Amino acid sequence: MKITFLGTGTSQGVPVIGSTHPVCLSTDFKDKRLRVSVLIEWDSYVYVIDCGPDFRQQMLRASCSKIDGILFTHEHSDHVAGLDDVRPFYFRQGDIDIYAHERVLKSLAVRFDYIFNTGYKYPGVPTLTTHVVENTPFKLHNLEVVPIHGMHHKLQVFGYRFGDFAYLTDMKTVEDHEIEKIKNIKVLVVNALREEPHLSHFNLKEALDFIEKVNPETAYITHISHLMGFHEQVQKKLPKHVFLAYDTLEITI
Repeated sequence: MKITFLGTGTSQGVPVIGSTHPVCLSTDFKDKRLRVSVLIEWDSYVYVIDCGPDFRQQMLRASCSKIDGILFTHEHSDHVAGLDDVRPFYFRQGDIDIYAHERVLKSLAVRFDYIFNTGYKYPGVPTLTTHVVENTPFKLHNLEVVPIHGMHHKLQVFGYRFGDFAYLTDMKTVEDHEIEKIKNIKVLVVNALREEPHLSHFNLKEALDFIEKVNPETAYITHISHLMGFHEQVQKKLPKHVFLAYDTLEITI
């Protein structure tokens, strides 16, 4: 399985528009973060988790010519705003499969009503095949996917486990029985916004505590804001098996 980090930034991305914060002015490519998303490839299959406002740019940068589907964690803009940009895939492949909590699918149907309209359909609008994700495992071809239920302040979100890889973003609290689903996994990806506490995201300490509880072989941190600090400086403070992810990072499991 190959994982490509398409984006590792928080909702505004890094650099933030108009910001003079030192991290936003950094020339290190690892400090330049598009909105959070990953590309997952195994055998001949290609899936994306979340498609935010940078989706088109991310697909071009990754030279991605086909996707088999998109899984959504939740309905916030930085995770769904690029949905219209599935059109080139639709033109080549036909209907695109999307997977999400029923609440998220309803939100998408409002936000992108012209896509989900069952009456008149404007020419060129993509057709999506929707799949409701519940908190039970489901199959994508030859692989079982296990949803991980968590809370983003008061909003339910799903993380996903693909075999030996688990991806959790926008988490603030995860119950112990959900953590059991990913205990001792090979690779864990989890969000950490900054060092200071935040209402709806793990801060760095909370993320490290969570990683210790899960006990993966290797962990990567994503959904990072400029307030976390410079990539290279933060990395030096982390345990040896924990890494700050960065855009374009590829790992193989």
